Amino acid sequence: MRDLGKIKTVVVKVGTNLLSSKTGIDTERICDIADQVSRLRDLGYYVLIVSSGAIGMGAKALKHNNPVKHIPLRQACAAIGNPLLMTAYQEAFAKHKLICGQVLITRNVLNNRTGYNNMRAAVTTLLQLGVVPIFNENDVVSTSEINNVFGDNDRMSAYVASKIDADLLVLMTDIDGVYTGNPKTDPDAKLIGEIPEISPEIFGYAKGAGSTFSTGGMKTKLLAAQIAQKGGCGTMIISGYEKDSLVRSVLGESIGTYILPEKRLAQRQRWIYNTASAGSVIVDEGAEKALTVGHKSLLPSGIKNVEGVFNDGDVIDIKTTDKNVIMKAITGFNSSDLLRIMGHSTKDIAKMLGDVPKVVFRPEDSVYID
Repeated sequence: MRDLGKIKTVVVKVGTNLLSSKTGIDTERICDIADQVSRLRDLGYYVLIVSSGAIGMGAKALKHNNPVKHIPLRQACAAIGNPLLMTAYQEAFAKHKLICGQVLITRNVLNNRTGYNNMRAAVTTLLQLGVVPIFNENDVVSTSEINNVFGDNDRMSAYVASKIDADLLVLMTDIDGVYTGNPKTDPDAKLIGEIPEISPEIFGYAKGAGSTFSTGGMKTKLLAAQIAQKGGCGTMIISGYEKDSLVRSVLGESIGTYILPEKRLAQRQRWIYNTASAGSVIVDEGAEKALTVGHKSLLPSGIKNVEGVFNDGDVIDIKTTDKNVIMKAITGFNSSDLLRIMGHSTKDIAKMLGDVPKVVFRPEDSVYID
């Protein structure tokens, strides 16, 4: 048995492969998931679901059998598939007298502090009302061209877990954990039961993509686990085909692969760490030392260059002169003003811009990047 500590809130990500059948939705699988979630609820756990499958469901409804790559077609398939997916979940949970609610989000919702706080409050209310929130990316409006996509639901589930202070992220997939090789082709591949640190060697074991309609693979699950780790959230990778695997893993049975959490960052630091950067500033060696060794605020005099277009209050990367990211921070200036005052001393700022902050950001508005 594993000692998972005092777990209260669990985020469960359900993969596309688990939910797909030749005709569309595998309703028996969804009923099984609803049954296990209901049992966990009876045991006192809060459970949230991040569900893949909408695009695949829509594609099958349209009798489209090839990968859906064209953005307008992905959006159309999502529009068709989302209600089909939610109807299946609603019917399954109704058998246990549970209500589920759909939460469609984009990356921008979590990047924007106000949007994030509103989403967090809504989800908290749903849980207090006894509702099972079901998250999915809003693929109808999400496009990579405007940089508001998560990329895959594995990482989206990790961002959700981190942002809501979840204790455990469970990635339910079609393989029962992380192996030292591909167990489908390598007879010597061994299951790794526990991973304290996701090293380059561990990443080396993760190869290949998902299926026709899924966007993930084992690599995206490890990337998701890294995000969850920073939130002090452990990650379990288990097979959804194994009987009662969700309940058994949450209760500590040694199945699948368990990736240990790190010490939880403060909530504000986690929001900064997991927010997509709107731009970056490049600092000189003196500023780099002041930031990393002295834990000081960043002054405009230490800035060598500004990259991208951003507003005050946005999260930006702090880079060294050789372009390594050392920190992420909430900037007190927009990019245009920083370009004007970079390299200047603090006494010059008031003359150039008027009554504005004297520092670009303070230590409490930043987080270090390992």
